[in-house]
Amino acid sequence: MPIVATYIVPHPPLIIPSIGQGEEKKIIDTVNAFHNIAKDIARIKPDTIIISSPHAQLYRDYFHISPQSTASGDFSQFRAPQTKFLVNYDESLINLISSEAVKQYIPAGTAGNKNPSLDHGTMVPLYFINQYYNSYKLIRISPSGLSPVKHYKLGKLIQSVIPKDKKVVWVASGDLSHKLKKDGPYGLSKEGPIFDKKITEIITTGNFGNLLTFDPHFIQKAAECGLNSFTMMAGALDGYQVTPKLLSHEGPFGVGYAVAKFIPLNKDKSRMFDQIFENNEKEKLEHSKQTEDPYVSLARQSLEYYVKNKKTMKVPTNLIDNLINNKAGVFVSIHKHNQLRGCVGTINPTTKNIALEIIHNAVSAGIMDTRFRPINKKELPYLHYSVDVLFPAEPITSLDQLDIKKYGVIVYQNRKSGLLLPNLDGITSVEQQVKIAKQKANIYDDQPFTMERFEVVRHY
Repeated sequence: MPIVATYIVPHPPLIIPSIGQGEEKKIIDTVNAFHNIAKDIARIKPDTIIISSPHAQLYRDYFHISPQSTASGDFSQFRAPQTKFLVNYDESLINLISSEAVKQYIPAGTAGNKNPSLDHGTMVPLYFINQYYNSYKLIRISPSGLSPVKHYKLGKLIQSVIPKDKKVVWVASGDLSHKLKKDGPYGLSKEGPIFDKKITEIITTGNFGNLLTFDPHFIQKAAECGLNSFTMMAGALDGYQVTPKLLSHEGPFGVGYAVAKFIPLNKDKSRMFDQIFENNEKEKLEHSKQTEDPYVSLARQSLEYYVKNKKTMKVPTNLIDNLINNKAGVFVSIHKHNQLRGCVGTINPTTKNIALEIIHNAVSAGIMDTRFRPINKKELPYLHYSVDVLFPAEPITSLDQLDIKKYGVIVYQNRKSGLLLPNLDGITSVEQQVKIAKQKANIYDDQPFTMERFEVVRHY
């Protein structure tokens, strides 16, 4: 296998002596583990080192691969400009990855290079590696806002295009939870220590499938930065047995630092974790169709019919009375692998009944939501739908009249408006609810605005 080893490492700048000024001694296990993997890489003598860094150029819907032939960087941001780096990129392998990404419809490549300088998530591991070995070329890849399974598939793609005569190691840069201690810089959340425990269990067992199943709201509360980087690395080991080893795990400053290595062994079809995950998702959704709510069923059928036939389906004849005899505003939300894939709706009815409202808005959510590319036929088995039927909105004058579980909110400023549905995961206060609605309407904090609230019946 061209990828001969992979590593998980943290990237605290204070681990660099010129920055830490002695503080690095408080994470001496991490320092020693870093030296161990740097020596390991020197023994391997790889042609190319891939570093995935969450502090490289980030995009919501695109994996950025740093282009150009060379790049440089230093720790000026951390008052250590004397610690400098100059690297040569592996342009031939970058081109192979970019070309294959186009073929596989994975949004990855070298476009949008806004900041070519090396980031600290890349330079911290290079600081140790370069002490023992520097006869390598580099590839620097950023994670994205796409789903965990997409990150895994990118790693899998990279594995597939590496020439057999090239030796490659992958360094997945990323910290664990930033919320491990009350007196840490980010405070404590109960999810923080739980996240670190789960990640170290995944590392010690090599069960990478569990990287794909984290709840996104749990991840947000844990305040981590390495999960997507680790998941890309795991994809590069797809279909292979591995020898996992956790070298260290520390968190004295309230941020989790793990150092680990994985050595690939023989091929093993039982370790194709993206396929396992997608098959499980497909099976669950197929089973749920047997007891599907009629509103959700209509939304699903509407989008599936449009994607397959390129035209809007007619209203079915066997619908319940409420869908045919009543009017209402409707929002249709579509999720894939626990991430939003499209959401479009109407505040007030625009058609003669709820059924037509659902049909039109389901197609719009899947095809016309400008935040996402149109849904294609291959995605249909993995989609989960919900339908919100809105009651008429009523004016309010105070945040005290809102309840994030019961009421959605609409904010207005002249002709601008923004809406947020009630009872959404990740929304924890009415202040946050209104703030997001204002952001959607492009209403600035210092601008006056009015509000309305509304209730919904949610079908899912």
